[in-house]
Amino acid sequence: MRHRYDPELAAALALAPEVDISDLAAARAAQAAELAGVAERADSGGVDVADLPVPGPPGAPEVTLRTYRPQGATGPLPVLYALHGGGFVLGAPDVDHDSNLRFCRELQALVVSVDYRLAPEHPYPAALEDCWAGLLAVAAGAAGDVRPDRIALWGDSAGAGLATALAMLTRDRGGPAVRFQYLHSPALDDRLATPSALEFTDTPVWNRRNAVLSWEAYLGPGIPGSEGVPAYAAPARATEAELAGLPPAYVAVMQYDPLRDEGIDYARALLAAGVTAELHLFPGTFHGAAMVPHAGVVRRATAEAVTVLRAVLGG
Repeated sequence: MRHRYDPELAAALALAPEVDISDLAAARAAQAAELAGVAERADSGGVDVADLPVPGPPGAPEVTLRTYRPQGATGPLPVLYALHGGGFVLGAPDVDHDSNLRFCRELQALVVSVDYRLAPEHPYPAALEDCWAGLLAVAAGAAGDVRPDRIALWGDSAGAGLATALAMLTRDRGGPAVRFQYLHSPALDDRLATPSALEFTDTPVWNRRNAVLSWEAYLGPGIPGSEGVPAYAAPARATEAELAGLPPAYVAVMQYDPLRDEGIDYARALLAAGVTAELHLFPGTFHGAAMVPHAGVVRRATAEAVTVLRAVLGG
């Protein structure tokens, strides 16, 4: 094994599903099989779960929001608005169902997961506009009474890229006041020119080949790496002026992940723009290490996420 993975993670690698989006139909079928029945098997004790259709962007279909509401909660609730990963081409709310249940219980917040449209059938800006439409609906009370001053964004991988792009879009369109953005292993840079993006061609779950295919699907063939890609599509492209005024951020990166360095660079860019940012690199980890929830480093990352978000949403 070329990389020095955390021993608990290394022991689980043999059971980790291989992700290869070069055959997207096969990758989607494999993920659907993996997720089959996940909602039925999950412990939903203390949480009311519902799928809520809301108006989509103009001329587009409705957007389905999966809502997680603490049972017995009274009064307006803080909101954790969650965007799943999947390289812009895979994924659905079921991907993060267990973690969203945990967030709902531990934060006593309304958790909302967005079933946004996927590329390449629906390239940029479809997913981002779906996320915007859903956020507007939540802030307007479509999912129940909420605290408009207690809205945080959570995103994983491509979902983290969408989350920070949504923070920009919300600021620029005068939308709901987002209080915080939690970016886990964010996909931010279509240029894929960082040291980690060039080095990690053989890492589990996500590697350079998948990253290249992901951006091609999201932006369109031949567009990634070219001039003129907007920051809303690839937030690593944002200038200091475009980053100024964004909500505080927590950026978590994994050591053996092609996306590692763009997350580090983005945290530095936020700081340079005057945005409060906290950065944490979890050693021995790879992209998607959270699939091994019993590993000590994953438990630590999860506990820290809860601690950070509780301070943001409960304060």
